[in-house]
Amino acid sequence: MPVLVNNLQEKVSVEDEMVHLLAGVVNEALVSEGADKDAEVSLVFVDDNYIAQLNKQYRGKDGPTDVLSFAMQEGPAMPGGEGEILLGDVVISLETARRQAEEYGHGLAREVAYLTVHGVLHLLGYDHETEADKRVMRQKEEAVLDRMLKG
Repeated sequence: MPVLVNNLQEKVSVEDEMVHLLAGVVNEALVSEGADKDAEVSLVFVDDNYIAQLNKQYRGKDGPTDVLSFAMQEGPAMPGGEGEILLGDVVISLETARRQAEEYGHGLAREVAYLTVHGVLHLLGYDHETEADKRVMRQKEEAVLDRMLKG
C-alpha cells in the first residue's frame, strides 16, 4: 500500500519519524477496512492559506479547515488505469493541526495521525453527517489510533 507524502508548506517541521508513523496509520486503516493491498494514498501537508483556498473552491466554505479528502474512486473508472488503485489525496493543514494539538493537550504527531485516519476513512466512503455515522467513524478512527500509538 504505497503512501506518497508531499509537504507543500514550510511553517511546521515535518520529521521523518512522523512521516513513518503516518504511513503506518494509512496502512493500518486500509488493512482494517479490507482495502486492496496495492491501493495508493497521497498525504499532502499544507498551510492554512492553501487549505482555505481548497475549502472555498471545493466546499464553498470560507476559512481553513484541518483535513480535506479527495477520493479518486468515485464515479466511473478512468480509462487506462486498470493496474493502479488510486484511492485519493488526504490534505492536512499542519498549522491547524498544531493549534488543535495544543488545544486538545496532545502532541502534533497524534493530531496529524488522527486527521490522517479520518481522511483515509473518507476516501473509503465513510462520512459523519448523522450521529450514527459519526459514532461509527469515531470508533474506527480510535481503533486504528489505539493500535498504532499504543501498540
